[in-house]
Amino acid sequence: MRPSLDAPSARAVSIGSAEMSASGVLSVRPLGFPWQARDPFLMCAYHHDRYPAGNADLGPDAPLGGRQLGHDFDGQNGWRMYHGQAVPGFPVHPHVGFETVTIVIRGRVDHADSMGAAGRFGDGDVQWMTAGRGVQHSEMFPLLDQTRENELMLLQIWLNLPRASKQVDPCYSMIWHDEVAEYTTTDELGREAQVRVIAGEFNTARVTKIPPDSWAADPDNEVAIWLLQLQPGASLTLPATRREINRDLYFYQGGEVYIDDQCIRSGHAIALQSDQQCTVRNGDTESQLVLMQGRPINEPVVFHGPFVVNDENELPAVFDSYQRTQFGGWPWGRTDPTHGSGHRRFARYANGNEEQRD
Repeated sequence: MRPSLDAPSARAVSIGSAEMSASGVLSVRPLGFPWQARDPFLMCAYHHDRYPAGNADLGPDAPLGGRQLGHDFDGQNGWRMYHGQAVPGFPVHPHVGFETVTIVIRGRVDHADSMGAAGRFGDGDVQWMTAGRGVQHSEMFPLLDQTRENELMLLQIWLNLPRASKQVDPCYSMIWHDEVAEYTTTDELGREAQVRVIAGEFNTARVTKIPPDSWAADPDNEVAIWLLQLQPGASLTLPATRREINRDLYFYQGGEVYIDDQCIRSGHAIALQSDQQCTVRNGDTESQLVLMQGRPINEPVVFHGPFVVNDENELPAVFDSYQRTQFGGWPWGRTDPTHGSGHRRFARYANGNEEQRD
């Protein structure tokens, strides 16, 4: 998946560097395109599109003239086709050497891959895919509602793999909405702060489904991905952890929050001192943030598009493997497969097992 061009615009931050050091806030930066991340993460792509009603082919029931089909990232009329020609999304493309954690907050995504696996997920579901030595997949956004707007909001986090795991077999798994651990606290005025735990643990909420080869599978790495939702005026205290852990908050929706009484507006990433407890207090608008933390892998990282290796000298072997094997080929009749007009969510794995939702 390619990064979105729909991150919130940068706004002023009412913080001084001396105050940041005293409060445990190390730095504040605009979110950018995509969101930049610290080791062990590589990046996060934020997609937010308000698609029109769908047509019979699950594409937009709207003219496509004037769009650069195949590379439509301009956001004309509030939505993008990305690399899709008829259905928005990302037709078949390869990944090597890292993991994608795709969190669909609203809307649906249709998955297909070179292992023969497929699925439809959304509205709070999470797909965790380990690319390992190589996989091809497609991610299409079917517009299932033919009578009203189809809103899509998702986050795709790229989590690096250490050298020892870069050649593991690819796999994907699902964490369905009802399986995501949640923790909610309510203050004396009834204001709620909710944490949805995609990785790691927060208070009594702990994730139980992590792919075995992931950097997040070892508790000592303290990898955490938390979705924070704060009602107006609500507060949430983030516990301290080890100093060596990289910890960042990404504030992507809302007005402003106060971290140790310092005001930070939406559209910013906040690097935190991980061994210091801090309190996030929300302003007057509901806010949504993502916390990403983990022990750094501390290995060289070389990107070549969707291929991630440790050394440039490793790239020729990756290219050769892709050209020779196509990472298992493409067992689908088209490059942008979708899975019908029903709203049913499901996952069909390469071993033939299937999970159903709805």
